[in-house]
Amino acid sequence: MGYVLGFEEIDSTNIADVGGKGVHLGELSRINGIRVPDGFCVTTDAFRRVVAEAPSIDAQLDLLSRVKPDDHAAIRTLSADIRRVVEGVAVPDDLVAAISESLARLGEQASYAVRSSATAEDLPTASFAGQQDSYLNIVGLPAILRHVRRCWASLFTERAVTYRRRNGFDHRKVRMAVVVQQMVFPDAAGILFTADPVTSNRKIATVEAGWGLGEALVSGLVAGDVYTVRDDQVVTAAVATKPRFVQASPGGGTQDAPIEPQRQTQPALTDAQVVRLVQLGRRIEAHFGRPQDIEWCLVGDDFHIVQSRPITTLFPIPRTDDQENHVYVSVGHQQMMTDAMKPLGLSLWQLTTPRPMHEAGGRLFVDVAPVLATPAGRAYLLGTLGKSDPLIRDALQTLLDRGDFIRSLPDEDSIAAPAGDSPAPIETDPAVVTQLIRHSQASVATLRSEIRALSGPALFDFILADLAELKRILFSPRSHQVIMAGMEAAWWLNDHLEAWLGEKNAADALTLSVPHNVTSEMGLALLDVADTIRPHADVVAFLQRVVDEGREGDGFLNELAGLTGGREARDAIRGYLDEYGMRCAGEIDITRTRWSEQPTTLVPTILGNIKNFEPGAGKRHFEQGRLESRRKEQELLTRLRALPQGEQKAEETKRMIDRVRTFAGYREYPKYGMVSRYFAYKQALLREADRLVRSGILREKEDIFFLRFEELQEVVRTNEVDAELILERREAFRSYEALTPPRVLTSDGETISGRYRRDDAPPGALAGLPVSAGTVEGRARVVMDMAQADLETGDILVTAYTDPSWTPLFVTVAGLVTEVGGLMTHGAVIAREYGLPAVVGVEQATRLIRDGQRIRVHGTDGYVQILD
Repeated sequence: MGYVLGFEEIDSTNIADVGGKGVHLGELSRINGIRVPDGFCVTTDAFRRVVAEAPSIDAQLDLLSRVKPDDHAAIRTLSADIRRVVEGVAVPDDLVAAISESLARLGEQASYAVRSSATAEDLPTASFAGQQDSYLNIVGLPAILRHVRRCWASLFTERAVTYRRRNGFDHRKVRMAVVVQQMVFPDAAGILFTADPVTSNRKIATVEAGWGLGEALVSGLVAGDVYTVRDDQVVTAAVATKPRFVQASPGGGTQDAPIEPQRQTQPALTDAQVVRLVQLGRRIEAHFGRPQDIEWCLVGDDFHIVQSRPITTLFPIPRTDDQENHVYVSVGHQQMMTDAMKPLGLSLWQLTTPRPMHEAGGRLFVDVAPVLATPAGRAYLLGTLGKSDPLIRDALQTLLDRGDFIRSLPDEDSIAAPAGDSPAPIETDPAVVTQLIRHSQASVATLRSEIRALSGPALFDFILADLAELKRILFSPRSHQVIMAGMEAAWWLNDHLEAWLGEKNAADALTLSVPHNVTSEMGLALLDVADTIRPHADVVAFLQRVVDEGREGDGFLNELAGLTGGREARDAIRGYLDEYGMRCAGEIDITRTRWSEQPTTLVPTILGNIKNFEPGAGKRHFEQGRLESRRKEQELLTRLRALPQGEQKAEETKRMIDRVRTFAGYREYPKYGMVSRYFAYKQALLREADRLVRSGILREKEDIFFLRFEELQEVVRTNEVDAELILERREAFRSYEALTPPRVLTSDGETISGRYRRDDAPPGALAGLPVSAGTVEGRARVVMDMAQADLETGDILVTAYTDPSWTPLFVTVAGLVTEVGGLMTHGAVIAREYGLPAVVGVEQATRLIRDGQRIRVHGTDGYVQILD
């Protein structure tokens, strides 16, 4: 590979030689009908050679790789030193000759843009846009060489170094190429997004345009005209006042200058030019196979394309083979798990659920377009989702109100009408619940004993058969009846007691400390573990060291045995893990690390319980809840008896209270049973992975997480694996982790956000869904990782979402605020049972509320006030 490549020699295979920007220019210049100003790239080989010959740079890179990402002073000093060295290097003669030859071919005294092109820049999975430098209107070989060195040095600006440290990129592995491209001096220039950057709609293109060079828009010097285009029609046009523009300076470089008054409010493009530009953009998009962010220049009536890069912030769309309109609702928002899932996790969940699910961006979605098409389906879906997540309901209503996306069918033509029949009534008998739990426990015990001896294809056949058993238990009519009976009793109590007594969300106080709630029992059981450890100072100190040193794994449990009280502590933690060790954050993804695999996750919470609570707090907490619920019941029944037909109202209410207390706790059990089975599958599959690693088929055990269940089954059958596919999936997963999934997504790629349409919250309050009654004030603790939680009694937990694994933290806090959630999601159920005021579905709560701020949570009315 030479030190210089012309655009015509470059294609997508040259990413390591010329970086993202260089590859895109090479590819662009190959597209029929696209004009790209000519140029060449100084390759990464040139950079590598020059840096290798530079004195002292190796030692400086070593120092830089050891600096913490937030040590700004050290990064500033070291990066400035490296830049000085790179800018001062002598460019080898053969490289000077190669650049000189390319300039002679294109025009030695022409003007050029000199731009950095890093090997990790403008990639589908990581846009480093703006991390490195661009220089315009550079004339003559000496000036170009100087600016090539500056581009190399820009790899080590403070901002670029910090970005790489934060995102885990190795300084030595990122190479710098430099693009040298003939300048065009445009009448107008700007940016074209082939998908709407705000709504993500792939069918709407957005054009920004201003006078002169595009730098005026990119740098924010002026606001440009903005056009949106759909189906070759300009849909909207907002012409800005453009008082200044950027132009070439006679002596090289650029300058900004005023625009004569009469041109300031003139559009920079005609509608016909906007449409033609978008058509060119669609051709570029088709070539690269994904939406693009394109820099363009207009000279006379000709468009020149000077750069194109993928738009990395768009959420992907599920793949379909038809041209129908689809409306996808996020499964993660229902399951309190909005993180990206790995392929094995996605496929296992799809094998568990009865509904067809579509994948995009490492998340799962259900297409509700067929249900929305009929009046009955629409009413059912909006009613159901309205109860669980008003933002999803509002987003769907917004789409329906437009009237242009969902086709309407009469009810009898419905292709997916939901079953609207309520389950048959069930008697209020606690034995029904204990029987269901006993049956599930026996089934899991059988699974655990039978799966131990299995391996190879037989293991996969067994798991597939057991998934049928899991579904039979999970979706059994009896189980569904119990869950619905608890929910319907709660709705009845809320509706009737508000109507009769003006008492809002009365069911919340009546469901404190209900029996058989496996998730709330799990939180209280960790208080019992703290009780065992608390008397032993050496054990407490040892566990604190485990946290401080960032220890991982379960090795610390064996070390406990040598300390006074250590055996009891170890046995208490192991006993807890035997019961609840299959749980973890994001537990519906089988690939996530379970507490049993990483018991250190629980240690900070155990230490917090030791610090914040007195002995016996678990049992006291449960008993206080039970007594408070009983007291509330008596108070409500007394007030009801004083009303007209009071005896009858009190009698009906008592019947419903008994019903809700009998059945509400079971709501959490089916998921516990499912996750117990998932963990047994995972342990067996990891044993299989171990065998594949020992046989040299897999590189590491975790590779199996990047294969779908059926793909892994095939690998085990054939002892062959596509290593490239695993690598691709790992890269894709990394990019998905950075994306925020929308609640509602259309097949056009449009993400639709719902709104709370209400006026009962005070100005400035953050609206959400009230899920657990009461009002509380306290210090906000914004926590994104349970293992990092440092909570004190009275704090208010603010986080993105909570699944059952977060329950141990609930015993400490006084209130809960989440970005995701509904009335019957786990966090809401446990908040009610523990008596914590809670508001969920608060958009961007973790960004809008700062850690340590005082806030007030209105769990009855559904809003949060920031008090300082």
